Amino acid sequence: MMEHALAGKVVIITGASTGIGAATARIMADLGCKLTLAARSTDKLTALANEIGDNALAVRTDVTSSADVKEMVARTIARFGRVDVLLANAGVYIPGQVVDGDPDAWANLINVNVTGVMRCIHAVLPFMLAQHAGDIMVTSSISGHIDIQWEPVYSASKHAVQAFVNTLRRQVAADGVRVGSIAPGMVANELWGIQTPAEVDKWVAKRGALRSEDVAQAIIFMLSQPPHVTIRDLVMLPENQDL
Repeated sequence: MMEHALAGKVVIITGASTGIGAATARIMADLGCKLTLAARSTDKLTALANEIGDNALAVRTDVTSSADVKEMVARTIARFGRVDVLLANAGVYIPGQVVDGDPDAWANLINVNVTGVMRCIHAVLPFMLAQHAGDIMVTSSISGHIDIQWEPVYSASKHAVQAFVNTLRRQVAADGVRVGSIAPGMVANELWGIQTPAEVDKWVAKRGALRSEDVAQAIIFMLSQPPHVTIRDLVMLPENQDL
């Protein structure tokens, strides 16, 4: 059997303790990747790293902290010697009417969903440019492609992410660095308040939500393409989400 295209790659995953991040980490571990798992939730992060074993490094990271992000990358380089892939996946979600919202909570959302993505990319980019290779993958959302009225602040953050991803891609393409985004619709996981396997199964059975593993498999597909192929955006929806 041929070795998988991602085997041996050094991957940083933010927001790795739950949801899409954790699902992607498990699949990548099975493919032979070396993983830095980053999140604020130390207990869940450590448990996942222990589950994966020697090829996983857990680094508590708040992506709103420049010091934390720099430490995350420095520890990755010290342990594994390089960075091949960044999955900038950490994010928070706030729906609701603007009139009822909390601007301080919105500011935190922007700091995580937008500035946090930029911080992480800025920290890994010098290493990728120096090695003339690397993949930057950002977890966006269908909300970054259409305007969804029940989540205007979240939608604004994902529109900003899309603009950054698509302009960055054009800056670094000639240096061998690929940049893309994965944009799922509703995913049955903790970010949307879905906590138990039974709840996940219920949503999937009515085709109203994706599993985190569905999105993880799409990320693997995007990253596994030959070097001359860039999948700039992949939008995926549950069949019955009417968007």
